[in-house]
Amino acid sequence: MEPPPMATKTVALLVVVVIVVVSEAPGQGKALSIGVNYGTLGDNLPPPAQVAAFLRDRTIIDRVKLFDSNPDLVRAFALTGISVTVTVPNGLIPSLADRRGGAAAAWVAANVAPFYPATNITLVSVGNEILATGDRALVAGLVPAMRRLSAALSAAGLRRVRVSTPHYLGILAVSWPPSAARFRGGYERRVFAPMLQLLRETRSPFVVNPYPYFGYNPETLNYALFRPNPGMRDPFTGITYTNMFDAQLDAVYSAMNRLGYGDVAIAVGETGWPTAAEPGQIGVSAAEAASYNRNLIRKVNSATGTPLMPNRTFEAYLFALFNENLKPGPIAERNFGLFRPDFTPVYDIGILKNNPSGRRPRRGRRKWCVAKEGASEAALQANINYACSNGLVDCRPIQEGGACFLPNTLQAHASYAMNAFFRASGHRRFHCDFAGTGLITAANPSYGNCQFR
Repeated sequence: MEPPPMATKTVALLVVVVIVVVSEAPGQGKALSIGVNYGTLGDNLPPPAQVAAFLRDRTIIDRVKLFDSNPDLVRAFALTGISVTVTVPNGLIPSLADRRGGAAAAWVAANVAPFYPATNITLVSVGNEILATGDRALVAGLVPAMRRLSAALSAAGLRRVRVSTPHYLGILAVSWPPSAARFRGGYERRVFAPMLQLLRETRSPFVVNPYPYFGYNPETLNYALFRPNPGMRDPFTGITYTNMFDAQLDAVYSAMNRLGYGDVAIAVGETGWPTAAEPGQIGVSAAEAASYNRNLIRKVNSATGTPLMPNRTFEAYLFALFNENLKPGPIAERNFGLFRPDFTPVYDIGILKNNPSGRRPRRGRRKWCVAKEGASEAALQANINYACSNGLVDCRPIQEGGACFLPNTLQAHASYAMNAFFRASGHRRFHCDFAGTGLITAANPSYGNCQFR
């Protein structure tokens, strides 16, 4: 059987949900750690504070990858303990590459220092799949920008915050067989060698986005989904690969090792499987998505590594947290989500803390009322005024010095006031309408000392 081409993901101007998995050897009895890409290109998504509370309280996800450095998103994860990756927009790379370092220092001062350590920012991603853009200025500035940002973080006393950049698998000139893989000739020495040297010096990972979904065909579907299959044999090593994910990671490793950097850690920045795609496409449904992600989590957490990297563990992020209905491109791009906007799972992969099956909450389970993402400031202020002036609600917690004053945003304050009114009025659904700006959720939005009762 002719092996399929290595999967490559088209560049998307979207936020991704990333899964990070820090594996423990079987039998160790330690909790799994899962990461997710958190994108926001949707008009029906819950507020960031509620997302952070849900991930902290209801799931085993303890790492989040953001596709920008939106302060509302970064601030929402304060005091949650969740590890956060923030992303530098592609367009800033040329200015950040300036050898004087002023732009890099200013970016760190504005986007990392004000939030750290309350928000556990652990990695700065410099752009997203830059080599896929073909933009010479971005490619030329990528490694210098990474180096300037790393130096700026160190100068600011933020040495624990790493710097890297994610790559699509089109960076490989040869991807099959895995043992013969190598980087594209124009970038091998000019981009990847100095980048890998920096990553080695700073103990940061080389981040790749492997997507078996983009490389399968009907004959190799089981190979892509980690299901039983005949496998693909590497003629140079004699290794038979029984899943495409291992083959993709080993191809990346071989390319790195060819340059002398096989010791640099590899992290999986994005991977996933959609629940919907173009009409008639075989292998796309909730069942296949659940199969891929469940098996991926099992694989990454098994601590078995890959054939060329035995016993190695990988930091990995699933794509994505929610379906994002405003994303451009093919249907699949809008259908990678793990959860619906009300936080019920799209399918079962066993990542809910108190509901390991991933099934939807039973009827009668407690609900909360929060403000919809995207509601206007005028509407949010009107909701606060209404809820806090009827004599039913104590709004002192959202006043300065109160337990729910921070984050000091209309979105957060309105959610608290709206939920307090919803509770005081008997939890009736129509009491969370607020002229269409209220959203009922099964996720407890409480955080820290701020309790939504």
